[in-house]
Amino acid sequence: MGDLRAAVIGSGFGGLAAAIRLANAGVSVTVFEARDLPGGRAYVYKEGGFTFDAGPTVITAPHCIDELFEEAGRRRSDYCEFLPVTPFYRLAWSDGARFNYDGNPEHMRAQIAARSPGDVAGYDRFAEHTRKVFDAGYTKLAHTPFLRFTDMLRVAPQLAMLRADRSVYSTVAKFIDDEHVREALSFHSLLVGGNPFETSSIYTLIHHLERKWGVWFPRGGTGALVQSLCKLFGELGGELRLSSPVKSIRLDGKTHVVTTDAGEDRFDLVVSNADLHHTYSKLYAGNADAAKRTKKLERMDWSMSLYVLYFGTDKTYAEDLAHHTVVFGPRYKGLLADIFHGKTLPEDFSLYLHAPHVTDPSLAPVGGGSFYVLSPVPHLGNAPENWDVIGHAYGDRILEALERQLPDLRKHVVVRRELTPLGFERELGAYQGNAFSVAPRLTQSAYFRPHNKDPKIPGLYIVGAGTHPGAGVPGVINGAKATFSCIARDHGLAPIAKSDLERLVEAEAS
Repeated sequence: MGDLRAAVIGSGFGGLAAAIRLANAGVSVTVFEARDLPGGRAYVYKEGGFTFDAGPTVITAPHCIDELFEEAGRRRSDYCEFLPVTPFYRLAWSDGARFNYDGNPEHMRAQIAARSPGDVAGYDRFAEHTRKVFDAGYTKLAHTPFLRFTDMLRVAPQLAMLRADRSVYSTVAKFIDDEHVREALSFHSLLVGGNPFETSSIYTLIHHLERKWGVWFPRGGTGALVQSLCKLFGELGGELRLSSPVKSIRLDGKTHVVTTDAGEDRFDLVVSNADLHHTYSKLYAGNADAAKRTKKLERMDWSMSLYVLYFGTDKTYAEDLAHHTVVFGPRYKGLLADIFHGKTLPEDFSLYLHAPHVTDPSLAPVGGGSFYVLSPVPHLGNAPENWDVIGHAYGDRILEALERQLPDLRKHVVVRRELTPLGFERELGAYQGNAFSVAPRLTQSAYFRPHNKDPKIPGLYIVGAGTHPGAGVPGVINGAKATFSCIARDHGLAPIAKSDLERLVEAEAS
């Protein structure tokens, strides 16, 4: 390890990706993790023979993970196996309609034709539009830091041409007439914390991303991928300190003094994977520039929160069960308005059901099923509900609603636990219990999003959902790449070599 010392606060995917890149560049890296296991929101719960991934459930751009191993001279496949998920999602509506969403264009066209024959041609045009957005918004910009306004001006004409000012839903509606198909093609922004009616149409690129590279699940669960990244980090000489919450960080000249229960450590730079608001309001409390940043953050729009119920059953329900099922409620636009802007918890809900044992039976006891179901709900700043009181009953209502997909479900649940907005706030330090950090609106994207390098506090860098490009596993890993490029420039480290993917894309473009 070299003389340069870096502290990484938090071991989520963004923190681990940054730590691996730094360690591979010869930096002495220490990762501080408050909890007893690594992963951040990709924590793992185990109970009664069931394994529950706490957060992310899919891998949609495996190359960005492969790249972390390849740059260190390793192969990801030697550490963790990725299993294909098919269909990507099963969509179910309250009127009984169903739709198997996958990456096969013919399957998609056939299902759209069965519902709305006139929308087939529109779907093809929409798919081509998402390819163009992907080329501009992901291939070229996802791992590029936007530190100066001129960085935004360079890409503004292309974003304007692709109508990034439009919302995801309004863009889909340009091509599609049937409401169910519109919902099927617009719900994805919810997976990164955005309201489809407000999130920039840049996020329609998710459709092409999934169609191009598929949807994958790590054997052993998302937690197994986290462990693989930790193993790689250790092999590169990095140090991971679990159960080590950072109490405070202060600047002593250009040195960052990190305080934990074990004492003080001094570092040349800090990479924070903690919640943005927590980073500035708690970790750097007392710093005048951090106080100003905190006030700015509190004026921003934050993503919704989630109620997540983890449960294990004594039967698999494997017959005709998909790995992921999205259960739409009777309302779409109205429900989303209540979730993102309402002042009380809506009576109805839409649900995202994760059944990983369909792909990897080892995550549940023989004959059983391992599930989690999440319901998007308002964050605590909008609807300060007492989830300690209402949480269990809310979970009961969800289990009852799921019996349309899983008959007699409540009779077969043998293990259950929940994560509420209060849990996001208490366990993850999430401002107002948010689930995906700053909301991905156009006015809070790229240059207008908190930067990968803090503009005022020397030696402070940011990774995770709150900085560019945003939430989601590909987002935070690409964001760590953007952050590392800032550190490499500032400290004279070896720059990131272009990946095979980037060289291929450039060759195709030329």
